Amino acid sequence: MHAKRADLEKQIAENKTYLERADRNLKNAQNSKEYETAMRETDSLQKAVAAFEVQIVEAMETVEAVDKEIEERAEEIATLDSKLEAAIKEHETQITKDKAESAKLAKQRETVFVTLPAQLASIYNRMAQRSRDGIAVAEVINGSCSACYMSLRPQILLEVKRGDQIITCESCTRIMYILKRDATEASA
Repeated sequence: MHAKRADLEKQIAENKTYLERADRNLKNAQNSKEYETAMRETDSLQKAVAAFEVQIVEAMETVEAVDKEIEERAEEIATLDSKLEAAIKEHETQITKDKAESAKLAKQRETVFVTLPAQLASIYNRMAQRSRDGIAVAEVINGSCSACYMSLRPQILLEVKRGDQIITCESCTRIMYILKRDATEASA
């Protein structure tokens, strides 16, 4: 609003400069045509200045109304500001906890990763890099891949249950696994 007001005041100043020139032309008019032209220019410039002044007054009234509303709602704004600060602090605390947990899990992953056979480690790394979310494995739940939710063919499901080789999902190419208890329940 202040920028708009400054712009309007600048336009008023420019028009007043033109108005002074038009007044000089009016005083120095030598014939009726020059006089009429100077009068029309003076009138239009005075109307423009008046319109800009009205806009300034309207802008000032708007600013005053906004300032009044801000003043009336100062307590609400302060409450919201304090809630925002508390939420930001809580968020930052959670981020710190999550980063610590992530670092801990990454360290555990590296420890376990070293124990994997080279072929499995290679396949896992390739899958993790290719997948959109960086997850290279998916659990088989109710005969479907838990990552892409595609149903597995019965033969693939049996091979995953056996667990003697690496089986990937035909749809999302993630490495499939099934929990031992689920495999024994499904077999029984």
